[in-house]
Amino acid sequence: MAKIDQTNIRNFCIIAHIDHGKSTLADRILEHTGSVAKRNMQEQLLDDMELERQRGITIKARAVAMTIQHKGTTYELNLIDTPGHVDFQYEVSRSLNCCEGALLLADAFQGVEAQTVATGYAAIEHDLDIIPVVNKIDLKHQRADEVVQEMEQTLGVDAEDVVRVSAKTGINIDGLIDAIVTKIKPPEGDAKAGLQAMIFDSHYDEYRGAITYVRIMNGTVRKGQKVRMVRANTIHEVVEIGQFRPQQTPCDELRAGQVGYLVCNIKSLNDVNIGDTVTLNSEKDIEPLPGYHEPKRMVYCGLYPSDGQDFKELREALEKLAINDPSFEFAPESSEALGFGFRCGFLGMLHMEVVQQRLEQESDVDLVQTAPNVTYEVLTKRGEILHIHRPQEVPDSGDIEEFRQPIVRVNLIQPEEFVGPVMKLCNERRGLLQNTEYLSATRVMLSYDLPLAEVIYDMHDRLKSITRGYGTMDYDMVGYFMADLVRMDILVNGNKVDALSVICHRADADRRGRAVVKKLKEEIDRHMFEVAVQAAIGSRVIARETVKAQRKNVTAKCYGGDISRKRKLLQKQKAGKKRMKSVGSVDIPQKAFMSILSTGE
Repeated sequence: MAKIDQTNIRNFCIIAHIDHGKSTLADRILEHTGSVAKRNMQEQLLDDMELERQRGITIKARAVAMTIQHKGTTYELNLIDTPGHVDFQYEVSRSLNCCEGALLLADAFQGVEAQTVATGYAAIEHDLDIIPVVNKIDLKHQRADEVVQEMEQTLGVDAEDVVRVSAKTGINIDGLIDAIVTKIKPPEGDAKAGLQAMIFDSHYDEYRGAITYVRIMNGTVRKGQKVRMVRANTIHEVVEIGQFRPQQTPCDELRAGQVGYLVCNIKSLNDVNIGDTVTLNSEKDIEPLPGYHEPKRMVYCGLYPSDGQDFKELREALEKLAINDPSFEFAPESSEALGFGFRCGFLGMLHMEVVQQRLEQESDVDLVQTAPNVTYEVLTKRGEILHIHRPQEVPDSGDIEEFRQPIVRVNLIQPEEFVGPVMKLCNERRGLLQNTEYLSATRVMLSYDLPLAEVIYDMHDRLKSITRGYGTMDYDMVGYFMADLVRMDILVNGNKVDALSVICHRADADRRGRAVVKKLKEEIDRHMFEVAVQAAIGSRVIARETVKAQRKNVTAKCYGGDISRKRKLLQKQKAGKKRMKSVGSVDIPQKAFMSILSTGE
């Protein structure tokens, strides 16, 4: 293929709220540039992961290179399609680092949503050329003019610059491509300088090892050269080099400004770090590029193989997934109830579900998952600060000086008639109102400071139901603040069940304790002796249920006669049950854990 001049390269990504049509717009651009033959075209072409197609959402950012003739000049367009969900914000931030421009998409009916605002500001911070786009103008009930006003008010874009398109029907895709070519600056960088390439993603191929996705910032890389990963300090030979068009298409070289992939026969998964810099082995004094901020894991839970056997398989599956998704982490842990497993950290609840489903589908592992919890901070009497990832790590209450919980700033956007119910929802969850802003005559943005633990479980679902689907939210971490928190333990027959301990607010402990012991009572089978199921804070029991013993009618053979004989038989039975209780152990079925953990109690 003929070389394309660097001034004719355009790198851009598409950013927007969930379901505003990013992947469909990517389809139309691919079709318009002739990158995909008509017969190979399918909807959401870039969402090629099975889970993405099932759920209809984008989970991984995908890169694709296209060549286009515009006014007699050949241009190369590198498009990165990004996810919209708040949990995958980290994928978006990595994509922004590889681009010079961004298409900021808003739905012509739903307008500016919480995530549109968040990603819009992120793109402005990265100093990208922003092209505001209003999508879905083919809808009967579209209100594009109002949406343009909202974009002007919240994001400060000029109404003249807004491109109106329909990604579904292909209206005005020409105008959009014209805007991309004229308004986005070409990449900077010197093709003759030393090689500096940024790894922005990677995936593992069974036959070829790790395939790394790179954006070349400076220099040129060719097949057969020896390259060095600066941070990992490992040396590899480039076996194949190429671009995604959308399939992997080999080429001879990648120059400054281009986006592509390298295959270097990397067998060890630890050698690839996303955010690392690739340079030529012969060039020793190349500075590493500033990488990415380490993502902050917000939600932790334990993952255990369901039959306690496939521990090794689970570890291999997690390692493979970690190379493709660096925003989740894992460390081995063990639990008396569930055996050996891993403590995993995620960016949010959807991220946790997606990782769990990918493990089950791609690696065929059966999993049990413990109740998710967020990270807390504890200041001890000795002045140490502990980071608590699991309830078992909480020290005794006598050693705690301050118990701190993570607080997030939540931006909620909804039509004005739902402001009352939304404020009520936030107040129930101990939120503090920070700001109220009218985006237009009918839409309001509320800003609240809320405990993260109250946000991650079902806040999004509750918001959707009370606003009839029109409310959207987005959150950012503020910091750790002191709160009245306690660790609640569940005791069965006097023994703690470590997998069921939770950290919660003191005011909620009674309600949650009662709910869990009730559920456990239904799930634990009756034994020969009675079993006490208790919820306790420290040594104080706050809720109790009793699983009655199985009893044999020992007085059946006495008819009539002296009452003392019956009493003697009952006393004898009671003593036997007591002796049994002291030596017997209670068998809690796996089903009981599953039912409690699945209700989110």
